[in-house]
Amino acid sequence: MATQQINVPSAANEDPLPRGDSRYFNRELSWLRFNRRVLAEAENTAYPLLERLRFLSISGNNLDEFFMVRVAGLYGQVQQHIETPSIDGLTPQQQLPLVAAEADALMADQQALWRELRPLLVAEGIQVLEIYDIDRRAEAELESFFDLQLFPVITPQALDPAHPFPFIPNLGLSMLFELRRRSDGELVRELIMLPSGLPRFFTFADGMRCIPIETVLRHFSEKLFPGFEVIGSAAFRIIRDSDIEIEEEAEDLVRYFRTAIKRRRRGQVIRLEVESAIPPELQSLITRELGGEDAFLIQTDGFLGLSDLSQIVDLDRPDLKFAPYTARFPERIREHDGDCFAAIRQKDIIVHHPYESFDVVLAFLNQAAADPDVVAIKQTLYRAGKQGAVIRALCDAAEAGKSVTAVVEIKARFDEEQNLQWAAQLERSGVQVVYGFIELKTHAKISLVVRREGDGIRTYCHFGTGNYHPITARIYTDLSFFTADPVVARDAAEVFNYVTGYIEPTNLEVLTVSPLNLQSHLFELIDREIENTRKGLPSGIWAKMNSLSNRAAIDKLYEASQAGVPIRLIVRGVCCLRAGVPGLSENIEVKSVIGRFLEHSRIWAFANGEPLPSRNADVYISSADWMSRNFERRVEYSLPIRNKTVHDQVLGQVMMANLLDDEQSWFLQPDGSYVRATPGDPPFNLHRYFMTNPSLSGRGAALDTTGAVPKLSLHTRE
Repeated sequence: MATQQINVPSAANEDPLPRGDSRYFNRELSWLRFNRRVLAEAENTAYPLLERLRFLSISGNNLDEFFMVRVAGLYGQVQQHIETPSIDGLTPQQQLPLVAAEADALMADQQALWRELRPLLVAEGIQVLEIYDIDRRAEAELESFFDLQLFPVITPQALDPAHPFPFIPNLGLSMLFELRRRSDGELVRELIMLPSGLPRFFTFADGMRCIPIETVLRHFSEKLFPGFEVIGSAAFRIIRDSDIEIEEEAEDLVRYFRTAIKRRRRGQVIRLEVESAIPPELQSLITRELGGEDAFLIQTDGFLGLSDLSQIVDLDRPDLKFAPYTARFPERIREHDGDCFAAIRQKDIIVHHPYESFDVVLAFLNQAAADPDVVAIKQTLYRAGKQGAVIRALCDAAEAGKSVTAVVEIKARFDEEQNLQWAAQLERSGVQVVYGFIELKTHAKISLVVRREGDGIRTYCHFGTGNYHPITARIYTDLSFFTADPVVARDAAEVFNYVTGYIEPTNLEVLTVSPLNLQSHLFELIDREIENTRKGLPSGIWAKMNSLSNRAAIDKLYEASQAGVPIRLIVRGVCCLRAGVPGLSENIEVKSVIGRFLEHSRIWAFANGEPLPSRNADVYISSADWMSRNFERRVEYSLPIRNKTVHDQVLGQVMMANLLDDEQSWFLQPDGSYVRATPGDPPFNLHRYFMTNPSLSGRGAALDTTGAVPKLSLHTRE
C-alpha cells in the first residue's frame, strides 16, 4: 500500500479545510476524479485482460504528467508565496493537502488493482517474475541477457566524498545498494541509474514471461559487486517539475525553448517513489541528496512506474486485446477515384476519426503537394507526433516549388523538442516556418490549399478538432471538416495572417477566433437561448468538450439554467461546474464518456427556437475547450456548420450517440462524484455504434432514410 508524506507550510490561524466557493469544483480534484474514471476502465471485467492492463498503465502515465505540471505548479506558487485562489476559492497552500490525500488514495488503488490483475495474467499464461520465480530453465536465458545486454550498459557508482550523488533525470528509475566488503567489513553504497533506452522488462524467448530490470539486477548482484555482501537494496523513481514558463521578453523563441527543455530535465523533485522495504538510512540519503524533503514521498510494496506496464500490453496476445479495428476510408473520396478536391468541390465533407481513417487528411495534403495547379499551402502544426507523414507532404510541396507556410507551435507541452526537429526539417526543404505569438499558443487546427482552376483561384480548407497526428488519430475521436466555401476560405486566410503577421482580422464572416471574439460569440449564443426561453420558445444547449473550467463560461451556463434552458454537457475530463444543484444548475446535466477511444472532439449545438435536435439548430465545431487558456491565451477557432447534410451528421449522429451512450458514460453528481450510467435494455455503446455502421462522411441523411445507419433519437437504444 502507498503511503504519502508531504510537507506544506501552514499559515497561522488558517482553516485547513475552507469551504471556498461552493458554486465550483476544484480543478485539480476534478482532474483526479477523471483519472479515477480511467482507472475504473481497468476494473471493467467486460474488457479483455490486456486492455484492462492498458487502462491501468494510462492511469499511471496520466498521474505522472499531473504531478509534473499541475502539482509542480501548485508547489511553485506556495514557494513564491502566491495566494491567488483557484476557481473554488482555495489558495495553492490550501489545495496541496487536498490533492495529496486524493492522489495518495488513487495511487493505493492503482497498486491494489495491479495485485488483482497479476494472477489473472498468470492464469492466461503471462507471468511477471519475481526473484523466487527464476527456475533453472529461466536462469540460463536471464544470465545471457545480463552478461551480453544489461551489464555493458549499466554503470555502478560508489557514493562517497569522492563520488557525490549524481543527477537523476525526470522519470528516472534507479537502484541503491548497501554493501559490506567481505575482506574488511567496510560498508559501501552503490547507485545504478537504469538507462532510459532500456525496456523496463526483459521478455523471455517464450514471449509470455517477463521480469523487471531491477529484479534482474538484484538477482545478479553477486556478479555486479564481486567481493561484497548485499545488506540492502531499494529501487526509487522521481518525478520533476516539467513545466516551461514563457518569458515574454525572450528574443529568440527557438533558442529559449532549446535551453528550457534542458532545464526541464533538471526541474525540482515533486514526487519521490521508493519501495516500502527500503532501509531508513537509504531513504534519508535519497531524500537529502535529491532535495526532496518537501516532495510527495510515496512508499509502495507494488510496482514503481505503472506506466511501464504498457510493455506487457504489447505482448503478442491478440486474444487478450480488443479485436483489431480498421478505419474506413471516406466513401465520398472513393467515389471520386481518390480525388479529394473533386469530392470537396461537390459538397462539404465531415470525417469522423478514428472510425474513418486519418489517411484522408494525408491524402488531401499529398494531393496538394503533387498537384501542379496547387500554388500555396498553409498549415498549423500543434502536435504532429514522431511519424512525419504530414511533415513529408509539406516538404514535398515546398521542394516541388509551391509556396508552403507552416505555423509550428513549439510551446506544445512535452512535444517542444519534436516540434523543433520538425521545424528544422521543414526549413531545410524550403517551407516558411512561423512560430506564432510568444504569449499565445496556436492551437487551431487548420489547413488551407490554394489551387488554380480555370481562370481563377479556389481555396480548399480542412478544419480539425484534433491534431495533425496520424498515431493519436487512431484512438482519439475527432472531426475533420473539408470545404471549398469561399467565405470560410477568406476567414481562414485572415486567421493565418493573424498568426504569421500579427494582422488582427477585422471582417471575419463565419469563423470566430480566440483570443479575439470566440468567447464573446459563445456567450451571445447562450444569451439567445436565454432570451428564447423568456419568450416561451424552445431552447437548449448541447456541448461536447474535454474540459470546462472557465468561471465566466460556467456562470453563463448557470444563468441559462436559472432561466430554464435545458443544458446537456459531455465533458470528458475536468469539470468545475456543479450540475443539478437546485436554484443554481438544476437544468444542467453533465456526463463523461470513457471507453476504448478517447473522446476529443469539440462540438456545440444551440436550439435556436426549435427543440434539439433540429435542422434549425446552430451547430459548431471547434478546437477550443471552455477553459480560460483556450479563450484568452491560445489561438483557437469555432466554425458554424452550414451544410445541412454535415449539420445532420454532427448533430443527429455524433452528438446524439454521445448523449445516448449508457455503457461508457458517467454522470456528474452535485457533490462532485461521478456515477456510472445504468445500461438500458438493450444498452447503447457509442464506440461500438460507429465501429459497426457504414461511413458517415457526406452521406448521413441519405443513409438514415435507407436504414443503412439507424436513425438515432433520444429514445433510441440500438
